[in-house]
Amino acid sequence: MTKNRRIQLNERDMPAQWYNIQADMPNPLLPLLHPGTKQPIQASDLEPLFPMALIAQEVSTERYIDIPDEVLDLYRLYRPTPMHRAYNLEKVLDTPAKIYYKNESVSPPGSHKPNTAIPQAYYNHKEGVKKMTTETGAGQWGSALSFATNFFGIECKVFMVKVSYGQKPYRKSMMNLWNGSVIPSPSMETNAGRAFLAEDPDCPGSLGVAISEAIEVAAMNEDTKYSLGSVLNHVLLHQTIIGLEAVKQLEMAGDFPDLVIGPFGGGSNFGGISFPFLRYNFTEGKKTRCIAVESATCPKLTKGKFEYDFGDTAGMTPLIPMYTLGHKFIPPAIHAGGLRYHGAGAIVSQLLKDNLIEARSVEQIESFEAAVTFARAEGMIPAPETSHAIAQVIKEANIAKQEGVAKTILFNFSGHGLLDMGAYDAYFSKTM
Repeated sequence: MTKNRRIQLNERDMPAQWYNIQADMPNPLLPLLHPGTKQPIQASDLEPLFPMALIAQEVSTERYIDIPDEVLDLYRLYRPTPMHRAYNLEKVLDTPAKIYYKNESVSPPGSHKPNTAIPQAYYNHKEGVKKMTTETGAGQWGSALSFATNFFGIECKVFMVKVSYGQKPYRKSMMNLWNGSVIPSPSMETNAGRAFLAEDPDCPGSLGVAISEAIEVAAMNEDTKYSLGSVLNHVLLHQTIIGLEAVKQLEMAGDFPDLVIGPFGGGSNFGGISFPFLRYNFTEGKKTRCIAVESATCPKLTKGKFEYDFGDTAGMTPLIPMYTLGHKFIPPAIHAGGLRYHGAGAIVSQLLKDNLIEARSVEQIESFEAAVTFARAEGMIPAPETSHAIAQVIKEANIAKQEGVAKTILFNFSGHGLLDMGAYDAYFSKTM
């Protein structure tokens, strides 16, 4: 009997709406607070940073939001993305579990990030924006926004966390290829960057620091808007196309997940794969476990506090109700740069606070061990961020083996590691 390793949707079956989990959450989100007044923020407070269409999506409680035709057209460059049944990994692990993964590495930048970069660039373009700034950790988000803004003729300036700027030089080349300019952060280009360097000339940087720099540039220039690659509600909204496609693909396979697992930095990766399945928990009484997997070096979900905190290090963003390690936290220079963020998005934080999702942390070496196991079984080379989810998948598959239960596990293969081979060299040489 032929095994169907790939489950592929036709382009006409690609979802035409994003799913907004705020419509179905048992408890509503607490409001964002103004960084100066500490009062609930108004839409007008966000206008210097974001176009009004994105601000409207940030606060919307509509269950489904239409995807513009122009966005769908660019999505079709790589979507729908395939789902794979990991038969080889199942055999290696000798597990009764069925393991599926959604392959988001097939996008031109190699990760899930264009799912929100494209609509963010589109909405900015529609409102006449000519310049955008952003931050990036490992470079996946900066690559994705450079890729997207290139199509709309928007200048893109990316503040890249300095340690990743050195670790991943070809990410910079990729951004340059798509007309993005890249600055290692902290830099001398902003007041925030100069202040961080004055305090610590050897500061390795962090996503929080890079966000401060990108926001400062946007706030100081009327022709420039800011873009964030994770954390915010509208970003997670756009990423739900991953899970919406996955629902259809598992229906084609005659299956439904017992567990949905995603890597966790700020929330876009995990939210994108899990939110459409959580809808079934909320509305139909399903019992799918959804697990966010973070780095043990930046454990905001597993060891942080739920409180109002800034999304950036300099304290320029609105105060967000989140699980956080504190906005001044500078994480170690791990290779999974996309997970080096001090806080969690408001939606994921509320879901965890309400015990509707689970969180786990994984050490760096364990994540690379899992990545090697996966690559040798399935052939795909995972990004360091993705490998954290794979480590948890292997744990859950081994539990299924111990229990003798044929669980169905779905995870988000959020990006490839072809530009992360320096990290693999460090792992194999035992210098990590």
